[in-house]
Amino acid sequence: MKNNELPDNYVTALRIPWLTSIYDPIVRWTTRESRVKGELIDKAKLGADMTVLDLASGTGTLAIIIKRKFPDVDVVGVDGDPRILQIAKAKSESANVKIEFDQGLATQLPYADSSYDRVFSTLFFHHLGHSDKARAFAEIFRVLKPGGQLHVADWGKPTNFLMRLLFYPIQWLDGFANTKDNVEGQLPNIIQHSGFNDVQIDKQFSTVFGTLTLYRALKDE
Repeated sequence: MKNNELPDNYVTALRIPWLTSIYDPIVRWTTRESRVKGELIDKAKLGADMTVLDLASGTGTLAIIIKRKFPDVDVVGVDGDPRILQIAKAKSESANVKIEFDQGLATQLPYADSSYDRVFSTLFFHHLGHSDKARAFAEIFRVLKPGGQLHVADWGKPTNFLMRLLFYPIQWLDGFANTKDNVEGQLPNIIQHSGFNDVQIDKQFSTVFGTLTLYRALKDE
């Protein structure tokens, strides 16, 4: 992937590029970010000297939280959008934490097999069509070490009629085709078909844009 070169179907963080500058407050106000990311990290049971990849790291919020809480964990963030990576790098420098941020696509990760103990991803997979979701999960499986874990927070099957109605703006923004698997509750099946075992839904959160779901999966040793 050449620097700054993105596929035609690439979806930026809030679909419209100029909205990237206000991504952080929108996510913070609408997705119960602190609670969701805190629970996601707690479920991962991180330990000293682990290697962590934050896939589609965006502005780096999750990566920074992890590094602050676990200074001995090696944290890498990867995202396709060079502009959002600049924000992430600036945020990590301001937070005085050392995090590597790389440009790369989820469907073709620039890392060797079995590189990471944990892979995290938040609010990303609803941007991808079905085939790219499958390719991305297969790439995650490849770069995870045996015994490694995947932890995802993304939109899931609505828990009630109100949550379904509230999800329509996300579908309009990110595409009905891209979000179809999410709203139908198909992410666990796609994850499992990529090679993972013990695929679980850890928790579901009601938000102003629908049901946000925490998923967990294991790569067997």
